[in-house]
Amino acid sequence: MENPFRPTAGATPPDLVGRGGVLDEFAYGLRLGSGAPGLLTIFTGARGIGKTVMLGAAEDLAIASGWAVVSETATGGFLGRIGEAMRRLTNELGDGPTGRRVTALSVAGFAVTTQLAPEEQVDWRVRGAQLLRLLAQRGTGLVITVDEIHAADRRELSQLAADVQHFIRDGLPIGLIFAGLPAAVSDLLNEGVATFLRRADRIDLHAASIVEVERSFTETFEGAGKTLSPELARSAAEGTGGYPFLIQLVGYYLWQEAESGLGILDAAAADRAVAAARRRNERVVIEAALSTTSGRDRDFLQAMAEDSAPSSTTDIGKRTGMRPNAVGNYRTRLLDAGLIEPAGHGLVDFAIPGLREYLTSRPAQQ
Repeated sequence: MENPFRPTAGATPPDLVGRGGVLDEFAYGLRLGSGAPGLLTIFTGARGIGKTVMLGAAEDLAIASGWAVVSETATGGFLGRIGEAMRRLTNELGDGPTGRRVTALSVAGFAVTTQLAPEEQVDWRVRGAQLLRLLAQRGTGLVITVDEIHAADRRELSQLAADVQHFIRDGLPIGLIFAGLPAAVSDLLNEGVATFLRRADRIDLHAASIVEVERSFTETFEGAGKTLSPELARSAAEGTGGYPFLIQLVGYYLWQEAESGLGILDAAAADRAVAAARRRNERVVIEAALSTTSGRDRDFLQAMAEDSAPSSTTDIGKRTGMRPNAVGNYRTRLLDAGLIEPAGHGLVDFAIPGLREYLTSRPAQQ
């Protein structure tokens, strides 16, 4: 059996640890069709928490239910690319027999990158309605997924939300699933132009419990005939902190250790796997997230790293010499970047596992 762990952004893991029941409402919505609450969903959470994986799981569920899927990332011109995908799917279905199953349509390869001109926005809605009526005739519908909405042009998001609302009012079978960083999603939902999206089923993804991770590791390794003692399963699970990306990383390196050890693992192998996972998490997640921060952003984060628990914004101000309004501005910047999260009145905490340790271990670089 090949290594089942896939520590790559969006890759499907062998087990959606801690996500049982998350898509139940969406699955029920696929059965009910137009207007079902679960067909309008927003996944939020920290970087690496598994938002893209959940989008993929929802897409797979929709396809298995016979729905068409258009999958996009909210880079510039994504609304035009969705429109082009709908046009192509409409052409495919136009002369097709009633009742045939619909397969997913990915728009990743399309070269449509321009935003829709005002006169084309009406055509987009007409095109979408035409496709949805064809799908409704076949007892199915369309699910649109949009990842990384924190990076999106708000005008495009607003236009998409307005058109989807129009389709729902017309009783057409449409589902819309977003994923993005929590602060950006909250900001979006507070905008008047996106009031419709406030009715979405917002699912805040969090770390899995250590017990769930331990169970998953045990079952995955035992299923492949590899020896993983309860003590090592617990140690490896604790090394992940329940963080989905680290679950995949630790599992991946632990599997490599088992392969080199003829299926037998010891405490040293587990320690090496956890250490390798944390190093890669630093390179892939932490350093990437920090790459766009300013010097004062880093001052703010470094001041937080002095605490072993959530930090008071008052203390951060004292440590950095920032005035209260500056502390508030940098707090907002770092929330939007997905680096920190609210932790109570006047408190903030790191949103990415390992970030505190990373900062404290590299004081000379700050």
